[in-house]
Amino acid sequence: MAGDLPDKALELRSLVTSAGKLELSLHEVDVPTPQDNEVLVRIEAAPINPSDLGLLVSSADMAKAEVTGTKDRPVVTAPIEATQALTARLDQSLPVGNEGAGTVIAAGSSDAAQALLGKTVGIAGGAMYSQYRAVDARACLVLPDGASARDGASSFVNPLTALGMTETMRREGHSALVHTAAASNLGQMLVKLCQKDGIPLVNIVRKPEQEELLKSLGAEHVLNSTSPTFDADLVTALTATKATLAFDATGGGTLASQILNAMEEAANATAGEYSRYGSSVHKQVYIYGALDTSPTVLTRNFGMAWGLGGWLLRPFLASAGAETIGRLRARVADELTTTFASSYTREVSLAGMLQPEAFNEYVKRATGEKFLVTPQTVP
Repeated sequence: MAGDLPDKALELRSLVTSAGKLELSLHEVDVPTPQDNEVLVRIEAAPINPSDLGLLVSSADMAKAEVTGTKDRPVVTAPIEATQALTARLDQSLPVGNEGAGTVIAAGSSDAAQALLGKTVGIAGGAMYSQYRAVDARACLVLPDGASARDGASSFVNPLTALGMTETMRREGHSALVHTAAASNLGQMLVKLCQKDGIPLVNIVRKPEQEELLKSLGAEHVLNSTSPTFDADLVTALTATKATLAFDATGGGTLASQILNAMEEAANATAGEYSRYGSSVHKQVYIYGALDTSPTVLTRNFGMAWGLGGWLLRPFLASAGAETIGRLRARVADELTTTFASSYTREVSLAGMLQPEAFNEYVKRATGEKFLVTPQTVP
């Protein structure tokens, strides 16, 4: 297979200039030669996750983006403000894409690398919006027999985030969860995971069709935050599930406060005695996304036993340890096409990512909308 390799291949790059401009373009790069414990993967599928957009488009105003160049090599430019917050990346052309999947077509000399030749693998090594990628053999998740690169493209971020949430729940002594923006691909995985593991889950969405989607998956508690009865419905669901831990993908606005207040009301409903400090039950909300970029507003009606913090996958994995990571990855492989299956609303080539009809959609971070990039597709 290695003998058929091209010398050059395409890779998508993101550049933020000190003059206040974002530039997205395709670069011709050398196809790497794998080192002893590395494998060369022909990248065949890579998702566009919300976590990719921070590096891809940063804080650029994509409504003012312009496309020049050719159909095969488009160049997108857009104005970007507040570059002082981006000092560490200014004037650097950076590869993008957290995860992907493809076929191992060349390998280094180590036994671990050689054993992966011809295998279809999922990887999370960065720079996945590329046609070829050399990675350490240990970073590869061998996909189960019959699974395609499309099946394994999202085998890292969403599955391990869902598992990380339930793992955090157990470690911190909670017994049930609340999840917002719950109709996302991640949210659907979490519904299936919690069903399988017997974990009570309260799902919060914004649209009736999202309610119906999660109910069709068997979700028991699905609440619409735009409903006039949302606050009362939330207290009822929290009283039933005793959920005291929430993962919030919206970030801004009042939703985190509403959840904490409802947790307090649910805890007080079964309290044995009154305390002017509120319930002694610890209530925790972790913000892990920024679908709402407005300030996070708290109305303090939830006592003194509470916490609000940030949660990200990579810091969680760094603290989890090798045994836990291995266990979680093995479960992802075992349930890749069931619990952790992803669905996509659109597929685009590398060049297709840089067309207005594509980037005007994926930068919206709309719940339930997910793009798949197919780097080997020629426009």
